Amino acid sequence: MNSISEPVNPVQPLTRDLVERTLVSAMALNPLVALDRGQLLAAAGRVAARAVARPKPLGVRTTALLRELGQIAIGKSAVAPPSSDRRFVDPAFRDHPIYRRLMQGYLAWREALLGLVDEIDLDGKSRMRGQFALSLLTEALAPTNFLVGNPAALKRAFQTRGTSLWRGLRHLVDDVVHNGGLPAQVDQRAFRVGETLGCSVGQVVFRNEVLELVQYAPSTPQVHQRSLVMIPPQINKFYVLDLAKGRSLVEFALAQGLQVFAVSWRNPTPAQREWGLDTYVEALCEATDAAREITGSDQVNVMGVCAGGITTSILLAHLAARGDERVASATFPVTVLDTQVDSITFQLASERTVSAALARSQKEGVMSGHEMARVFSWLRPNDLVWNYWVSNYLLGNEPPAFDILYWNNDYTNLPATLHAEFLEIFLKNSLCHPGSLEVLGTPIDLGQVRADIYGVGALADHITPWEACYRTPRLFGGKRTFIVSTGGHIQAVVNPVGNPKMGFFVNDADEAQAQLWLKGAREHKGSWWQHWASWLAARSGAKRSAPTALGSALHSPQMAAPGRYVHQKA
Repeated sequence: MNSISEPVNPVQPLTRDLVERTLVSAMALNPLVALDRGQLLAAAGRVAARAVARPKPLGVRTTALLRELGQIAIGKSAVAPPSSDRRFVDPAFRDHPIYRRLMQGYLAWREALLGLVDEIDLDGKSRMRGQFALSLLTEALAPTNFLVGNPAALKRAFQTRGTSLWRGLRHLVDDVVHNGGLPAQVDQRAFRVGETLGCSVGQVVFRNEVLELVQYAPSTPQVHQRSLVMIPPQINKFYVLDLAKGRSLVEFALAQGLQVFAVSWRNPTPAQREWGLDTYVEALCEATDAAREITGSDQVNVMGVCAGGITTSILLAHLAARGDERVASATFPVTVLDTQVDSITFQLASERTVSAALARSQKEGVMSGHEMARVFSWLRPNDLVWNYWVSNYLLGNEPPAFDILYWNNDYTNLPATLHAEFLEIFLKNSLCHPGSLEVLGTPIDLGQVRADIYGVGALADHITPWEACYRTPRLFGGKRTFIVSTGGHIQAVVNPVGNPKMGFFVNDADEAQAQLWLKGAREHKGSWWQHWASWLAARSGAKRSAPTALGSALHSPQMAAPGRYVHQKA
C-alpha cells in the first residue's frame, strides 16, 4: 500500500466550534415527529418513479456519471471533496491510486444521485423528502464508514496490533446495550452537574410539581431592582445557561449587576401525561410571583430560550389578556413563533407521521427524550452519527469530553398533552392567528403584549433560521430590538465575551423584510451579550445594595443550586 504514514484521523476534529456548529439542536424545537421508515422509502420511491417516467434527466445524469467514472478509472478525474468534508483528509485518498479512485467514485455517484432529485419534476415537499431519504443512503455508504475503505483505521489497527479494533468492538457492544445502537457522542464520566457544569452559586427558593426556581447569589455590591427570570425549553436541561465558568450566561448576567433567577423544569414521567400549556403557564405565574416577592419589585424581566420562548410568549399573552403588567421586558434567543418557514422538520411532518407521533406519546404518556435525540441525530447523520461511528468503532477512540455534548445528551421528556399542543401550534401556526389558542381561559394574542422585546437570531442556524427569528419580535405590540449573531444555534446562546471569532449585526431600522434589515445592519465584533446587557440594564430599574442572603421569609432557600429536578433522568 502506498502512503503508509502516520494515520490521519478522518473524523472532523472535535473542537468546541465544530461541536457547537453541528449541535443545531439542541435547544431548538427538537423533532416532535418520529422519522417514518415507510415515509422515507416512499419518498425515495417517488424519486425513482418520476425519474423513470421522465427519463431525460436520468439519461443525462447517467451518461455524465459513466463518463466521469471512465475518467476516474484512467486517473484523469478532477473530482475532489470540498474542504469542509473531513472524511477524506488521509493522504492515502490523495496519493494511493486505489483509495483515490474509491473516493472519487463515491463522490461522483453521490453527486449524480442527489443532483437528479433537483432536476426531476417534484413538488417542494417531495423534493426535500427525497433529498433527505437519499442523503441518508449516500452518507451511510461512504467508504470511510467501513474498515477496508478507511486507510486511517487500517493504519491505526496495524500500529496498535489490533488493539484499536478491540476497543472499537467494546464501544460498539456498550452502545448496543446502553445507547440504543447509536455511537456515543460524549464521555459522560468527565462531567458532573452541580460540580463541573451548572455550578454558579445559588439556592432553590421555590418549588412546585412542575418547576424549581433557582436564585443565584449576586456577584456585585449593587444590583438592579428588577430581576431576570430565565425560562429554558421543556425539552432540555436549564444548565446550558450556566454551562461552565467563563461560558455561563448566568455568570455574565450576575457580573452586570442583575438579580438572576432560572427555571428548572421537572422531567415528566407517564404520571404527568396530562400536563399541558395550562400547567406550565400557571407554574410560570407562580415562579414569577416568587421572584417578585423575593426582590420586592412589582415587575420582572424574562428570557425565553428557543422552544422555551414559545411557552414564554404564551405566558406574556395570557398576562396581557388579564391586564397583568408584571413583565417589563422579554428576551427571545433563537426563538421561532411563526412556524410557516421551510425546514427539514416541517417538510418531514405529514398527517401520517403526526398521527403516529401523537398515538405513541398518548400510549406511553410522554414523548421520550431519547427518541427525540435519535431523530435529531439522523437529521445530521454525518456530524452526529457517522463521525462518531468512525471515531469510536473504527479508530477505537474514546468519545470526546465536551460540556455541550454532555448537556445535549442529558435528555428530557415531554408530557403527552404538551407534546400534542406543541404539534398543534407548530402545524397550525397558532401564535400568528390571534385568538386561535386559549390558555387558562384566556385567548392568546401576542399583539396585546406591550412589554419591550429583544430578539436574537444566528446567521448559521439551520433549526431556527434567523429570518424566522426576525419575525418573532414583530408579533408583539411593544417596542422591539433585534440582533443577529454570527455562528450557529448553540453559539447564539453560549456566546461568552472575548471570543474573537464572534460578532453580531445591529440595525435600528424597522424593515418589513429580514434581508433588507440585514443589508442595512452594522456589524460589531464580539458577543451580543454586552449589547443585550446594556439594553436590559435600562429596563431593570435603579440599583441598590445587593441582598446578603437569598430567598425571603416567605420563600426560604430549600437546597443548593442547581437543585433536584435537573438530576432527574428521562
